[in-house]
Amino acid sequence: MSRIDQLTDRIERLLLRHEELHRVNALLTEQVTALTQERDSLRARLAAARARIDVLIDKLPQLGAGEHTPAETDEGAGKP
Repeated sequence: MSRIDQLTDRIERLLLRHEELHRVNALLTEQVTALTQERDSLRARLAAARARIDVLIDKLPQLGAGEHTPAETDEGAGKP
């Protein structure tokens, strides 16, 4: 095989490898985009859930100094 044939063969293999890497890069870029969108969606859902929990916590009755929790009241009910 002549030197030119060897170079031609090597260049063709390099071009094939380049095309393959280009396709892989495009697929990975798509995956990163999809995962970024999924992450952002999950973050938004988490923020919404936290907001709902905060609203529910704010609606809970506040325990005053003289009040007891239901568990404390139940425990004391059966004792003399």
